[in-house]
Amino acid sequence: FGLDCPRRLIGDKAYDSDPLDAELAALGVEMIAPNRKNRKQKTQDGRPLRRYKRRWKVERTIAWLQSFRRVRTRDERKAQNFLGFVQLTCILILLRRIFG
Repeated sequence: FGLDCPRRLIGDKAYDSDPLDAELAALGVEMIAPNRKNRKQKTQDGRPLRRYKRRWKVERTIAWLQSFRRVRTRDERKAQNFLGFVQLTCILILLRRIFG
C-alpha cells in the first residue's frame, strides 16, 4: 500500500479474532480489543485495555463531525478539499466549545 501502519489498533469486541490478530501481527500492529464472552483462551491481560477506555473520545469527535452535512455526505471529489472541510469543521467545533 505504501502507507505507514500504526503500531496499535484499538477496536471493540467485534475485532477480537485470531485470524485478524495473526494478520496484524505479521504487519507489526498490536490489536487492542476486549475479549468476547465466548472466548476460551484470553488474549488480553487488561493492561492494554486502558487505552481502549479512552476510545470514546474518538467516537465522540466523529459524532461531532457527522453533525455537519458537508462532511457527513462528502460532496467533495478531491481528498484535499474534503480534508480542508474537515479541518474547518474541527475549528468550528473548537470555537463553539470555547465560546459556547
